[in-house]
Amino acid sequence: MVFDTLPHAALYEGLHPHFAKAFAFLRAVDGTQALGRHDLAGDECFALVQAYDTKPLSEALFEAHRKYIDVQYLHSGCETLLWTPLAAMREETMAYDESKDAALWRLIPESTPLRMSAGHFAIFYPQDAHAPCIEWQRREAVFKVVVKVAVGDIFP
Repeated sequence: MVFDTLPHAALYEGLHPHFAKAFAFLRAVDGTQALGRHDLAGDECFALVQAYDTKPLSEALFEAHRKYIDVQYLHSGCETLLWTPLAAMREETMAYDESKDAALWRLIPESTPLRMSAGHFAIFYPQDAHAPCIEWQRREAVFKVVVKVAVGDIFP
């Protein structure tokens, strides 16, 4: 897991062949992008532009992916994301669904809160369970982009 701000993104571009494309797209985000999918390199790298209101902690679940790395970037608003190693997950609420590239688990108290505000990004790898979209101090409107980067051959 990586947590940083967009001005430092160049430090991470070498971690994956598609990260340079991902961060180039994120640098151009100005809040006017159409919601939905934007292809950057077909199914290998694409952006999901989202607008939503954060939710209470009581509604949150951990998720993890196998085929894609998430690069989650907050353009506006504030939210909390929870992070914990995937190995710590105990109570599965949805078995891994290949079509959704996701499995879900109930929250556990042994997690790290990431307070995300405009300009922050987080990179979640397959070994990172994460619970996004959670209220920070109150319910808030968020404009966010999640770039999905195919894991490819970088993990066994």
